[in-house]
Amino acid sequence: MKVYIVRHGQVPHNALGQYNGADEDLTELGIKQAIELKNRIRKIDFDIIISSPLTRAKHTANIINSNNKEIIIDDRITERSCGDLTGKPLEVTNRDEYWNYNSTIQYGTSEDIKLFFKRIFEFLDELKTKNYHSVLIVAHSGVSKAFSAYFEGMQDGMFLNRGLKNCEIKEYQL
Repeated sequence: MKVYIVRHGQVPHNALGQYNGADEDLTELGIKQAIELKNRIRKIDFDIIISSPLTRAKHTANIINSNNKEIIIDDRITERSCGDLTGKPLEVTNRDEYWNYNSTIQYGTSEDIKLFFKRIFEFLDELKTKNYHSVLIVAHSGVSKAFSAYFEGMQDGMFLNRGLKNCEIKEYQL
């Protein structure tokens, strides 16, 4: 099965360089990014779209769904919760440590990275049992980091630079 993961378009917290625990919609640029992505992937024949329940992912999924495929919402592919870091500049943490799978540092009430990856891995393990030829997943940068770990391995456990940019797409074979 081919699995395509897409990160949603830009949202206000992305533009401001802040942690985002809010359920916010796309900016004008985010909508433009999604439309551009729609045009790039128009010829990919996927069976279904699975989206994070967050507004930014659902909006992106609806924009890029040029073939009117069914969109399933799955809570397991919600972004890693940043907890009480919401609205704070990214610089309030050591970003390398925040996205270090082997780190023992806990930043406020943010979701533990190991539990977050476990949630994503369980989603992917279940997806393996489905009879799809090709699936489009619309989610978040953190989710794309967990996909990277699942498909490409943990390597050194450092995931800061292994996530997708807004409306970037990556293909994996499951």
